[in-house]
Amino acid sequence: MIIRKGQQKDIPRVFELVMELAEYERAPHEVTNSIKQMEQDGFGENPLFGFFVAEDEDGIQGISLYYYRYSTWKGKRLYLEDIIVTESKRSKGLGKALFDATMKQAIEAACTGMMWQVLDWNKPAIAFYQSYGSKLDNEWVNCHLEASQVKELLNKNKT
Repeated sequence: MIIRKGQQKDIPRVFELVMELAEYERAPHEVTNSIKQMEQDGFGENPLFGFFVAEDEDGIQGISLYYYRYSTWKGKRLYLEDIIVTESKRSKGLGKALFDATMKQAIEAACTGMMWQVLDWNKPAIAFYQSYGSKLDNEWVNCHLEASQVKELLNKNKT
């Protein structure tokens, strides 16, 4: 197994893993991303994300996808969007290797730390992150608006 930086040619397999995660999280109907969008967003003029892949003789078995965000209190932070390991390869150290590569990326990019989210019912992932001494924060509430809602709200405010 090797861990390496992701390349544009990897995106179709990366998207398959995204869909596998969506199934695991019981939300495949919420995926609106696409291979084409990921290629544009990850390899366009201003890439929005980076990723590592875990690859063996059978191909890519896992990914760690991240991007940078800015905290008014902390400065530059690496945001770990997802670590995904295909089901048949879980519990074999791939997640750890991907997480370690991502931590190294945060340091090399002069980040002040890393952040991510984990679903409260995903006990294996919670245990994994706790094994690193990660702080799990129950104080913050996640908020989001979909683009269709934003458009509707903006149009409503024009009148």
